[in-house]
Amino acid sequence: MNAIATLARQSRRQLLVLSTLAVAIAGAVATPAFAADKAASTKAARVSAPLSSAQPAGSYITTKDGVQLYYKDWGPKNGQPIVFSHGWPLNSDSWEAQMIFLADQGYRVIAHDRRGHGRSSQPWDGNDMDHYADDLATVIETLDLKNAVLVGFSTGGGEVARYIGRHGTSRVAKAVLVSAVPPIMVKSDKNPGGVPKEVFDGIRAAQLANRSQLYKDIPAGPFYGFNRPGAKVSQGLIDNWWFQGMQGGHKNTYDSIKAFSETDFTDDLKKFDKPTLVIHGDDDQIVPIDISGRASARLIKGSQLIVYAGAPHGLTDTHKDRLNADLLAFIRQ
Repeated sequence: MNAIATLARQSRRQLLVLSTLAVAIAGAVATPAFAADKAASTKAARVSAPLSSAQPAGSYITTKDGVQLYYKDWGPKNGQPIVFSHGWPLNSDSWEAQMIFLADQGYRVIAHDRRGHGRSSQPWDGNDMDHYADDLATVIETLDLKNAVLVGFSTGGGEVARYIGRHGTSRVAKAVLVSAVPPIMVKSDKNPGGVPKEVFDGIRAAQLANRSQLYKDIPAGPFYGFNRPGAKVSQGLIDNWWFQGMQGGHKNTYDSIKAFSETDFTDDLKKFDKPTLVIHGDDDQIVPIDISGRASARLIKGSQLIVYAGAPHGLTDTHKDRLNADLLAFIRQ
């Protein structure tokens, strides 16, 4: 913790991030790290049956490199498609509040479990933003979605940005970034206001030391703002976050920390040419708004920024009614 204390004195912004993530890092011990291709084209993807009778009910799509992606497809099939990309280390279940609301409004809502997360396959390699974006393209192309609204939360916002950067917007009508990680989180000479890499190293160490405990500490603390004075704590949200996280692969979720923290999405954001809404809470202790939401809004030409005063990172649950209303209004514009 001495190293963390030293980093905390570097700047007020860094102090905020370090202090709120300290609970996740404090129990870390020295543990050997995992041993450290560009994604293949996804045009040959096909819809397949579940791998075995033990798989949960639902549908799977197989990518060209053999990864099974679990996905949900709710609402009327003739409705405008809205495609959701989830955050780390969660899965498509994290979008339930938005999906059921928008499906009831007549939209077709689709969300997949990212490779290595939830009910999807757990490949050893390919846990990076290029593969994530190409997997999203596989879902969109396999289901032949057109005029789609892409909505990405946190890491999923990076997935949406990289999808547009790699695959363009020919199938896209609009985009929404919610509490999203772009343009880039980690501190560097080019990004002096970012979060020190040592913070993410600490999260990795905590995951290797006791992943289950880490996945309880994060939602119980900074993710939903439950560490704030007077916060109304929901054990149900904490338990659901832990449950979703533990469904993901250990190696996959470990690798994803690098993907969401060190990937630079600046050039991807400059390629956005469709109406874009950026939503971020100004009390986000996981992805601070100044280096993310506000910075992304400046880079995306013509984008609209909505700041939720006092909202935490996990506003898809804590502020779900407002978010649902804002999404519906933006989609209907």
